[in-house]
Amino acid sequence: MPRSVNHVASRAKRKRILKLTRGYYGARKNVWTVAKNTWEKGLTYAFRDRRNKKRNFRALWIQRINAAVRLEGWSYSRLMGALRDAGIEINRKVLADLAANHPDAFKAIVEKVK
Repeated sequence: MPRSVNHVASRAKRKRILKLTRGYYGARKNVWTVAKNTWEKGLTYAFRDRRNKKRNFRALWIQRINAAVRLEGWSYSRLMGALRDAGIEINRKVLADLAANHPDAFKAIVEKVK
């Protein structure tokens, strides 16, 4: 008896992945094996970079806070230590936003912990 293959399901799977790779360069968009490999690799990059994004934003916030607090004559580490000692619980994201968009409020926080 001849082998039975479900062409409908396998073709549908290929079409689904080829649809996801539209816009890729060269054979990555239309050659099945290349497109599948590229799509799978993209998923691993997405998984990795969801975590890296958090690191990058924290580093950005620290740089912004450091730049703003140096205008006040302090360093980032001294400010964070003083905030902890004063019992002020404010996260880096909010501090960076204050430093960039509301310098008067940021200056008031720095003056309070000096």
